[in-house]
Amino acid sequence: MEKKTLAIFGIMLLVFTFLIQLVSAVDFDSDISDEDKEAFDEILEPVMKIYNFVKYSASVIAVMVLLFAGITYITAGADPGKREKAKNMATYVIVGLVVIWAAPLIVNFIVG
Repeated sequence: MEKKTLAIFGIMLLVFTFLIQLVSAVDFDSDISDEDKEAFDEILEPVMKIYNFVKYSASVIAVMVLLFAGITYITAGADPGKREKAKNMATYVIVGLVVIWAAPLIVNFIVG
């Protein structure tokens, strides 16, 4: 399982490296009129509403899954399989939350 996780992480790192190079190659400092900026903001507004809805919904679901993982871990007793499964569940939920909440910060850092 660890080799598979490392392989996925390596592929994601390569993709992010490529995307960073692609974004840095784009000229964001071109002359953009105020009308174009307003039109872009108008288009972006519903997208951001959907993103925020998904982010907060996923956060609520993640808290419930973390509670379930904690209860599973506590009630597992001496069963190492259940304990490991609960730890993995909690780890994946936390990684998912970090990705969801950090995505806009990373994009703003790269673009801005």
